[in-house]
Amino acid sequence: SLAARRQEEILEVATKIFASDGYQNADLQEVADELGVAKGTLYRYFPSKQELFLACVDHGRNRLGMQVMASLQVSTDPLETIAAAIRAFFSFFDAHPELVELIIQERAEFRDRNKHTYFFQCDKSDEEDPWAALIAEPIRTGRMRDVPVKRVTDVLSNLVYGTMFSNYFTGRHESLE
Repeated sequence: SLAARRQEEILEVATKIFASDGYQNADLQEVADELGVAKGTLYRYFPSKQELFLACVDHGRNRLGMQVMASLQVSTDPLETIAAAIRAFFSFFDAHPELVELIIQERAEFRDRNKHTYFFQCDKSDEEDPWAALIAEPIRTGRMRDVPVKRVTDVLSNLVYGTMFSNYFTGRHESLE
């Protein structure tokens, strides 16, 4: 629909402006100007600057999730599937480094937010977590040591997020993947 396309356009432009200018300094008039619309159009879709910013963060997280989940179809081997998912995660942030900046800003500006993007994956129960079954299978078959699945998912999450943040902060430009 036209409304969905317009919302997507707003999110794309606003993400870039929030990433480059920061939440506090971002001017929604700049977003409107780049889109060639009146500023009121933005408020029709997003009632406040905060709601627009958080929608940008959530939109990025959802796109990341879709890319990673699509990678789960690569192999029937759980270890190869996990490796493909990690590559998909890094590939996503290679293509969208502005979202790293939004994750950082989200934590700085909205400490009281119920679920920060970084912790979105980390606080799921084994029943909700698609990684739990992937990790449980090689443990069950003896290909991995018998350790709690939650410990493995926590370590993997910390490693991939840590790698992504470290590369961003150090300004490395080689592919994370």
